[in-house]
Amino acid sequence: MAKRNPGIEATETSESEQLLFGGPLRYDQGWSRHEEARLNISFRSMIKQLPAQLATVLRLAWAADRSATRQLIGAELVQGIARVVALLAVNATLAHVMTSAGLQERARAAAPALAVIALSTVLTSLCRARSTYATGRLEPKAERRATEAYLERACQVELAAIEDDEFHRLLDSAQYGAISARYCIKMGTQVINALLGFVAALSVLTVLDPLLMPMLVLMALPSGWSALVTAQRRYRLFQAWVQHSRACQKIGQMIIDPKAAPEIRVHQVGPFLLKHFRGMSEAAEAEKDRVAHQEGRTVLIASAWTGLATTATYGALCALLWSGTMALAVAGTAIIGIRTGAASLTTLVNQLNSLNREALHVADLERLVTEADRRAIPSGGVDLPERVNEIRFENVSFTYPGQGGEGELALKDVSLTIPTGKIVALVGVNGAGKTTLVKLLAGLYQPSSGRILWDDVDSTHASRRQLTSRIAMVAQDFTRWVFTARVNVTIGRPELPMDADRLQGAIDHAGAQEMIAKLPRGLDSLLGRGFRGGVELSGGQWQRLGIARAAYRAGDLLIVDEPTAALDSRAELEVFGQIRALADAGQTIVLITHRLASVRHADLIHVLDEGRLVESGSPDQLLAQNGSLYAELYNLQAAQFQHNEQNSNSAPVPSPRPPQSDTPSSTTRS
Repeated sequence: MAKRNPGIEATETSESEQLLFGGPLRYDQGWSRHEEARLNISFRSMIKQLPAQLATVLRLAWAADRSATRQLIGAELVQGIARVVALLAVNATLAHVMTSAGLQERARAAAPALAVIALSTVLTSLCRARSTYATGRLEPKAERRATEAYLERACQVELAAIEDDEFHRLLDSAQYGAISARYCIKMGTQVINALLGFVAALSVLTVLDPLLMPMLVLMALPSGWSALVTAQRRYRLFQAWVQHSRACQKIGQMIIDPKAAPEIRVHQVGPFLLKHFRGMSEAAEAEKDRVAHQEGRTVLIASAWTGLATTATYGALCALLWSGTMALAVAGTAIIGIRTGAASLTTLVNQLNSLNREALHVADLERLVTEADRRAIPSGGVDLPERVNEIRFENVSFTYPGQGGEGELALKDVSLTIPTGKIVALVGVNGAGKTTLVKLLAGLYQPSSGRILWDDVDSTHASRRQLTSRIAMVAQDFTRWVFTARVNVTIGRPELPMDADRLQGAIDHAGAQEMIAKLPRGLDSLLGRGFRGGVELSGGQWQRLGIARAAYRAGDLLIVDEPTAALDSRAELEVFGQIRALADAGQTIVLITHRLASVRHADLIHVLDEGRLVESGSPDQLLAQNGSLYAELYNLQAAQFQHNEQNSNSAPVPSPRPPQSDTPSSTTRS
């Protein structure tokens, strides 16, 4: 990682940063790796980098729109040639005008050169319009293609990559590559334009008098130095305060977040958030004010240098005129050329700085593409059996990315069987490894050791597309898409055309008919506040939609994580009845729930504790087993339920013993 700038380290942490975020917000989002290159940039390095930067622009433009790219290059080249011709024509015009001949004769002699100037001006205007049109076409296309590349890679990588801190840092920095691709097109065009303008002026001045070339550079250097130093300071400021700025934006988003709105009003949180928004903003403003003072001083010094250089240049021209070394017409053309060339060089330096900054973000995006391709979900693989009889975990252990050591294992040497067409419940306290196990089952992670077999096919070598196509999942915190109710259900199978009968069947299965009928526009109702016509659903209503989504997907294996957490008792019984019906129809159900009375529907229970499998069996078998962890947890919940029922004088307490399971299974205790 690049060494941090001492000025950045010395920045005082504001009270709001410390209180709200626990310390200074100096997060390396990928830019710091470029810090030394950017802050130590020089004119020499800029010139060396110019071909590579322009090659990046050309590559982006060519990939976006070849026709527009050809038009852009042609228009810029013609403009450059037209400028050279125009300056030479100006020199010829002045030469004819400043002779001792009569006015009509001078006008007649200068007419061809004036016609060339007029033609060059018209041609330059037409080319500028064509260049603007081509750039306008290329910018959004380059941004879209870059954004698609970014999002496509983010979708295709393994879950472990998304959850990896280093890869996510690359995602954070590369997200700016898309908009930078757009800016690179614009700035690259301006760089080419300024470069051709400078070369045109330089060429004409060299033809007029070789001594004029160093005068042009002398006048342009101070402005270039000023632009370079200013860009360095702004980049340093941006790099140091990027997360601080995001934190300020986050506070603002909290204030207008509909989910936070009730608590903000009841607890009067608004003034507190505004106070700290103001405090953090003022801290950033103070730093920007300091940098602005430095920039003002730099510009003043550069202006003084430019004034001295300009005075020296025009003094040299006067001396050449006085000595008769240079003709008056040449001097007039030289003045125009010098001013044009100096302006072009200043623009060139400014745009090169900007182009260099944006190209760094494009490079981050290109690095992301390379790294994401390396960590992509593999394509192809061994075919799964058409009909699977059982799924077996054989000595499976798993450690989350970035963790290591025996003490960090989320699963430890787990061996169990999931028979197909049955309800299999995973039970255990929080952190026991239940969710980790189903993520491995769904192919979201690969075991650190051991095997997961679909009959005799190792899931590690199986076709991931086939594996995931057979799985449907309803997580407790499943995604609540801010789309219509129709899409929230059919997104269970987004690769297929929407099927009205399948959709209605999924809604009926989830018991969501009445809920959808009450929505303002039925299935076409937008779910989510913040958009016109959007409605918000309760937790139980969303849970029914999640079940409908899984039913629409119709996977052979349904993984359900706390399916009734937001439902009342009557709805809970209804949902578990539907789950039983799915199993009777041949679908395999893997159920995670903390309501142990609910797993009386299960054919087989696996009990996990601290990442290990400690018990397996039917509900009756586990309750009858002395010292069973399942029985202990079940009786604790039953006693608590009985206590609550007695206090509320409600319905009778269910027996702590569930009814006999239809399918007995073997019992194990580790």
